[in-house]
Amino acid sequence: MDPTNANTALASAFAEELARGGLRLAVVSPGSRSTPLAVALWRQPEIEVKVIVDERSAGFFALGAAQARRRPVALLCTSGTALVNYHPAVVEADESGIPLVVLSADRPPELRGIGAGQTIDQIKSFGSSVRWFCEVGTHEADDPGLLHYRSVACRALAAARGEARPGPVHLNLPWREPLAPVPVEGAVAATDPLALEGREGRPLTAVTHIDLEPSPFLLDEVAGHIGNAISGAIVAGRQLDPELREPLAHLARVAGFPILADPTSQLRCGPHDRSHVVAAYDLLLREEHFARSVVPDLILRFGEMPTSKPLRAWIEASGAEEIVVDPYGGWNEPTNRAAAILRADPTELASGWAARVEGLEGRERPAPERWLEAEAAAQATLDEALSGAEISEPSLHRALGGAHRGGDLVYTSSSMPIRDQETFLAAGEADVLFLSNRGANGIDGLISSGIGAAQASGRPTTIVTGDLGLLHDIGGLAALRDVETPVRIVVIDNDGGGIFHFLPQESALASDEFEALLGTPRGVDAAKAAALFDLPHRRLGSIADLPDAIAASTGLIEVKTDRGANVEAHRGLVARVHGALPG
Repeated sequence: MDPTNANTALASAFAEELARGGLRLAVVSPGSRSTPLAVALWRQPEIEVKVIVDERSAGFFALGAAQARRRPVALLCTSGTALVNYHPAVVEADESGIPLVVLSADRPPELRGIGAGQTIDQIKSFGSSVRWFCEVGTHEADDPGLLHYRSVACRALAAARGEARPGPVHLNLPWREPLAPVPVEGAVAATDPLALEGREGRPLTAVTHIDLEPSPFLLDEVAGHIGNAISGAIVAGRQLDPELREPLAHLARVAGFPILADPTSQLRCGPHDRSHVVAAYDLLLREEHFARSVVPDLILRFGEMPTSKPLRAWIEASGAEEIVVDPYGGWNEPTNRAAAILRADPTELASGWAARVEGLEGRERPAPERWLEAEAAAQATLDEALSGAEISEPSLHRALGGAHRGGDLVYTSSSMPIRDQETFLAAGEADVLFLSNRGANGIDGLISSGIGAAQASGRPTTIVTGDLGLLHDIGGLAALRDVETPVRIVVIDNDGGGIFHFLPQESALASDEFEALLGTPRGVDAAKAAALFDLPHRRLGSIADLPDAIAASTGLIEVKTDRGANVEAHRGLVARVHGALPG
């Protein structure tokens, strides 16, 4: 605790508790009113401080870092509109269940609502998007004041980690002068050692995690449903725990179920058994005859619902009993048809169900041959069609899968990139962490999120975005200056919003209306963006050049494509895959 004055005492006690509670990264956007806490965080040895001037970029940097680390990251800004710029990242953190601790400095109550500079209403700025809001208050550095600040820090970390769902919290901290760490004699009146020092080596108040161990009844009950199912499927959506891979692969084998694995499930790629993984489900389920031939009577879903519309439509039309595993207290069930949502540890559930199904007498389950034969046919067709092909968005995503190496991190933008990754990325053995901002599904902040994930994880990182995604967060490139691990930013430049060509608006609007309102060509020059931040730039001339480009150090890799040709390429590939399916 820093006794220089009341503000330094309160702020340093607060920072001590954050550190003792496990916080290791704080992202600070500079400002005067936040000085007491900025200095306290900077001087806390266990906490790394990253300074990012633009609050919008800072918010997404912290979001990416928290997603990659799977632990809370703090965000600090000064008073006024600085806080409002955190809102998009807070919304994504809420929807995706990512732990953030948002710290906003504020004017004291006597300066609010009277025209004092840089003052807005910051109370509950984020509405229902935060797990907890606290107006921390103005306090003396006495025993109650210091204990209050320590306790608020402990509670904020617990709420961000999840009770039961992780997410953002917002603490509003008003500070009176002096904001700088100038000595004020007698400012610290506390005498209680607990208030002055806290508990050595641990938080003032430790909070245990909610026990998510499944009950024997739950394991037995669902295992019985799996054993009795005539046909079933495991749908694996976005989740971050690589420990789920082997138990879920084991469950798929003994149950005879395919795993329809979104890349962000961490199950499509990795060193685990992938014998039952189906990567081409999006293409396969567009073919009506095939979709009808594999209708299940039981669906087990782990993680969030994947992006694929054909998959969602197939689930809704199947009439299958759907059991959703969601340990974090959310309600990620857009079909409104789930028979049960289970609040239990996914790894424990998969392991327990696999052991019980495997032990059922006289119950040998064949592999889901129709799924696996179709998967093999689809992947062979895509390999033939895209190997050595000219640059296109499908061929790029196919080639990216082959260029990723074990230990890499891939952060993919919403809109077309995440959909093409889901459709065209083949299963592979490289142990890659796939991340995305698919809670609110925005393309804003993607560059900052990926850079934050790179710095937090230390993994070589590939960010995949479109030209509009780059434009939305071009200032985020500034954060690359202090990141040591390689960050390759693949910019798919089709001069506008390519996804809209796949929607009914493309044919319903006149071409000039469509281009102005949805196509939105902006003429973004990736080379000039790279030059602005003194970054290497490379324009990909051939898909064969991609592995060398990815293997290089930090920089922008520009890939030129054509929006109109992209639609035809997708349609042609769908037709070729469907023509290759077994009868």
